[in-house]
Amino acid sequence: MTTRLFPLLGLAALAKAATVTYDFSIDWVTANPDGMFERPTIGINGKWPLPIMEANVGDQVIVNAFNNLGDQATSLHFHGLYMNGSTHMDGPSQVTQCAIYPGSSFTYNFTVKQPGTYWYHSHTKGQYPDGLRAPFIIHDPNNPFKDMYDEELVLTVSDWYHDQMPGLLNFFISKANPTGAEPVPNSALLNETQNLTIPVEPERTYLFRMINMGAFAGQYVWFEGHNITILEVDGIYTQPAEADMIYLSAAQRCSFLLTTRNSTTENFPIVASMDTTLFDQLPEDLNYNVTGWLVYDSKEPLPEPAILYEDFDPFDDMTLIPWDNEPLLGEPDRIITLDVIMDNLGDGANYAFFNNITYVSPRVPSLYTALNAGELATDPRIYGEYTHPFVFEKDEIIELVINNIDSGRHPFHLHGRSFQAVWRSEEEAGTFEDSNVTSESFTPIPMKRDTIVLFPEGNLVLRFRADNPGVWLFHCHLEWHVQSGLIATFVEAPLELQKELVIPKNHIDACEAAGVPTVGNAAANLDYLDLTGQNMPPPPLPAGFTTKGIVAMVFSCISGILGVAVIAWYGFADVPKEEPSTIVAPGKAAGAEGGVVEGDGNGSGSGDDASSPTAQKETVVGTISNNGDDEITASGGGRDRVP
Repeated sequence: MTTRLFPLLGLAALAKAATVTYDFSIDWVTANPDGMFERPTIGINGKWPLPIMEANVGDQVIVNAFNNLGDQATSLHFHGLYMNGSTHMDGPSQVTQCAIYPGSSFTYNFTVKQPGTYWYHSHTKGQYPDGLRAPFIIHDPNNPFKDMYDEELVLTVSDWYHDQMPGLLNFFISKANPTGAEPVPNSALLNETQNLTIPVEPERTYLFRMINMGAFAGQYVWFEGHNITILEVDGIYTQPAEADMIYLSAAQRCSFLLTTRNSTTENFPIVASMDTTLFDQLPEDLNYNVTGWLVYDSKEPLPEPAILYEDFDPFDDMTLIPWDNEPLLGEPDRIITLDVIMDNLGDGANYAFFNNITYVSPRVPSLYTALNAGELATDPRIYGEYTHPFVFEKDEIIELVINNIDSGRHPFHLHGRSFQAVWRSEEEAGTFEDSNVTSESFTPIPMKRDTIVLFPEGNLVLRFRADNPGVWLFHCHLEWHVQSGLIATFVEAPLELQKELVIPKNHIDACEAAGVPTVGNAAANLDYLDLTGQNMPPPPLPAGFTTKGIVAMVFSCISGILGVAVIAWYGFADVPKEEPSTIVAPGKAAGAEGGVVEGDGNGSGSGDDASSPTAQKETVVGTISNNGDDEITASGGGRDRVP
């Protein structure tokens, strides 16, 4: 059993603002958190799990980051912090900074102005599931609930892969995986370990700050024999709300009170169960639950948890009421509709799209383009077609309508702020436009957070005020979908930025070390309306070439290769002299094996350009193996995909 708690320093007792400095050497270590496979893991200062970061509201935080990885670039994003006045400290590579190349340093310097439960992680090339992730707690001397609990504990839940992300991503976004089946985690973890034990005392109230730091799996969480009282989600204080089970998607946080029993005769399981509806396959050896225990008495046994199979009934976060009772924002100045689509491009791989655009990083970080473009900074064209840019004026009220034209859940995260969640449909409700819902149906005091789950084939409406000048991403926080392009770029009040912001020399030095230009448009051209040379996704599929066709082609190629191999083997084999005693009738060859492709039998496409994907569905059953160095296997069976 493992007792691995993240101790908190309780900085809130120090009311005076301070400077909190962290010196991080980001390097490789070896870890085996699930006890099944030892693997290279990204640590800090030679250790993993990583150190928890802490500060008080009003503190200045300085992080001196040195990349000692040797073979990978990196960056740090402080997830959920609004970075008011400090958009250049937000962390996504090629958005607000250049990646930190091996041997280079980068200084993050910002003032924290909001309390709550956050975390920090890499925002470069899908890297954080390899270990670069940890909690970041901002203490509040004026916490309205500070007299309601005796002690604070940080509890993280996450998924864990035995293979490293570069190899997994190379397979995931490839023609060998045309359905876009996401790699399934090998394990779930609590506080980056398994069999976690948390010593507790009777009749004591604990504030748990819980964070899902996973790459993919949402998690159902419950404490047997105990209810909880929710007080905060994603840094937003809420009116207290009782719950017996919560659901945390990747990147979501929830703080809650748990009051222990008055008896010490029993210990109680803590269970986190991965949301397997996200997985296209369920490996036979996958244990999708991870169990810890509230330990009242270490001499008493640790009981097995009760098993739940499909009877999950988590608390509905849409019913939460913010502590500040902020009413619904007024009628929007702009309404932006984004349709979530999965489709294939001309390289045969599966990509993620908002409308008809899959994100591709610009050659110049988008923030640097905004700062150098003069009056043209308000023209979204200069940021490149494939960053999917939207430019907002200061204090505009923005309404986002997101329609899920996909059969999977998607947790969407907005950098730079929280939002009001004014409407969320049930599963399979279709698009918002077709739902006949009007603003009269919106909640008068909406729930607020920075990461929210969009249900399969459902819709979602968010509102926010554009009051934080900067360049901010809006993206799905399933790391596989970040890398396959489910991102939009919000450029907010760029002319205000030009008056207020100067990029530090340390940041420019990082770009020079990486050989990345810092002036020009998305194509690094000084003629800001000339996008010749911008980074682009693969071309569309030829007309009529659908996902079904790709799968059929892959299996046909495999079958052809196997057929040629069999013929060659037969040709070189010794011919027996005796007459055969058995003749096999045509069409009755024994022992044939292979994948099966099921569909409607129509192999022709709609003729649509792949940049405007259609919503035809199919189910693919079968197995594709890559037996190279990465030893990766993916199965296409499971949920429907939208070609």
